[in-house]
Amino acid sequence: MSELVDLVTHLFDSVSQLFTLVKDRFSTNLSESFTSMTPKQWIRLVIIVGAYMLLRPYLMKMGAKFQEKQLEKQFAEEEKQAEISPNQLRGQVDIPEDSDEEEQAETTSSDWGKKARKRQRNMIKKLLDAEEKRLQELQEDEEDKDIEQYLVG
Repeated sequence: MSELVDLVTHLFDSVSQLFTLVKDRFSTNLSESFTSMTPKQWIRLVIIVGAYMLLRPYLMKMGAKFQEKQLEKQFAEEEKQAEISPNQLRGQVDIPEDSDEEEQAETTSSDWGKKARKRQRNMIKKLLDAEEKRLQELQEDEEDKDIEQYLVG
């Protein structure tokens, strides 16, 4: 037990010595770098810091504009992907057909979701029919507007 305590104490002493060494070297190097600078190096440092302070707001605005353009492109692509024509919808969604085998099969514990599957198929059919009907009505409205334009004008 005493060996473990000695090991932990030695480890703690090593870490504290390392921390002290890093702190001393950092403060020495920092103070030495500023005390040994020539006037030319001071002027160069002031120019670099001043240019950064002057240009930073403009760089931030430019970055914001660039990011805004990227977001607009991303939103435009998402809107383009969201528009689906009825023909695309017909090809993408497969409605499983009711099979006689499912109805004739004996009822077992593995068939407990049969009614749920039928309800799901019927719901998908109803949703597709409603979407097709809505799109057809929109198309008819467009045709009516075109005819109205020629009749009125």
